[in-house]
Amino acid sequence: MSIQLVEACYGPLQQCSVSAPDGAVIGIIGSDGAGQIELLRLATGQARPDMGEIQFNDPAQLLGPADDLEIEQAKTIAIFHTFALKDAVMRGQALNQIEKQRKAGATVLLVSHELEFLLDIVDEIWWMSQGRVFRKGDPQEVISRYRLAISQQLRAQTPSGEMHPSMRRGDGRAKIRKLEIVNSEGQPVIHLNSGEDAAIRVSLEFTAPVADPVVGIMIRTRVGFEVFGTNTQLEGVKLGPCDAGDSRRITFSFVAGLCPREYTLTAASHDPDGVWHDWMEDAIAFSVGDSRHTAGVANLRAKVTVEKG
Repeated sequence: MSIQLVEACYGPLQQCSVSAPDGAVIGIIGSDGAGQIELLRLATGQARPDMGEIQFNDPAQLLGPADDLEIEQAKTIAIFHTFALKDAVMRGQALNQIEKQRKAGATVLLVSHELEFLLDIVDEIWWMSQGRVFRKGDPQEVISRYRLAISQQLRAQTPSGEMHPSMRRGDGRAKIRKLEIVNSEGQPVIHLNSGEDAAIRVSLEFTAPVADPVVGIMIRTRVGFEVFGTNTQLEGVKLGPCDAGDSRRITFSFVAGLCPREYTLTAASHDPDGVWHDWMEDAIAFSVGDSRHTAGVANLRAKVTVEKG
């Protein structure tokens, strides 16, 4: 084995045992502080474990985020987020050098948060958590499980319940008092799983009579691309007439068929002719996660079949 740790303890690493063969490119993922840089220091001989054993091969190279992306001839090459700030040409040149070194028998350890990048180049993924290699193996399988874990962590976060619109305007005849995204369990969230049943709740109070109020929503990507919008008028739902002091809670139910990324939610109350009572632009930010990567914004979950012909 080119690299082997046996019950190694060093900094956040706690009884970490793992091995990597010669001629392999290993991608390393996990939350910051899980022990990635400490593992690389041990694997390149720049540190010794407080307890346990370490085996590695010289010569060894360790690159950090600020280092030039220049791959040397070495038996062990450890790269800690060095690709993150480099342009496409530099990345391509470095990948060519990594492939040459791998074919010559070098072991490459590559820490990165760019999961798709890792999927293109690594032979195996190590998922680090709490100072140990929590899971390792096939890149697609491990990264799918990692994405699912991230989604579950985000889902468990307690939403603030606060609205922070980038712009708010209207004549004030109605006021949006509460805006929520709820998951399939009916719980307010700031993160959804792609494909699950979800809903948007708009709670408003009228401060003056409104004969025929219309309430609408708009989902956009973080850069402002319109993904989906509707309102009660388009859906054939009548809310009024409403008097001062009346309140309404409107629920828009849908399937969250969105690709993993960040989105914003806009909500508004207005007259049928477009005169606004209360317009809250990008009032809530939320995210969507999935166990796999998909491109674009609409997650259509296509089924693929192949026929000979």
